[in-house]
Amino acid sequence: MASLLEKISDLNDLVLQGKAMDAFEKYYHQDVSMQENENQPTLGKENNREREKEFFSSIVEFRGAKPLNVSVGEGVSMVEWHYDYNHKDWGERNYTQVSVQEWKDGQIIREKFYYNS
Repeated sequence: MASLLEKISDLNDLVLQGKAMDAFEKYYHQDVSMQENENQPTLGKENNREREKEFFSSIVEFRGAKPLNVSVGEGVSMVEWHYDYNHKDWGERNYTQVSVQEWKDGQIIREKFYYNS
């Protein structure tokens, strides 16, 4: 059975290969809750799948993403990412974000994104 560090490393690698939706299907729990800063969380895999698809389809130019730091604890992982892209509604985005993932049954049950908007 893969360790949490192996799982989050594989998830990050899939994202870097342009396979974020494959990573989502593989590593996100059916009952996942995903939350941007202090906004209302999006609940359930189907709702989050649509949210993710909408986000990726809105990127008009992608210049890069890089995981800067990865930390793993008991049932939790954190990844500091740097992103650089243009979004059709938000314009140029070049920022650092921390994603905190809580794991259950080998999948992410809750993820919260922290960034300066």
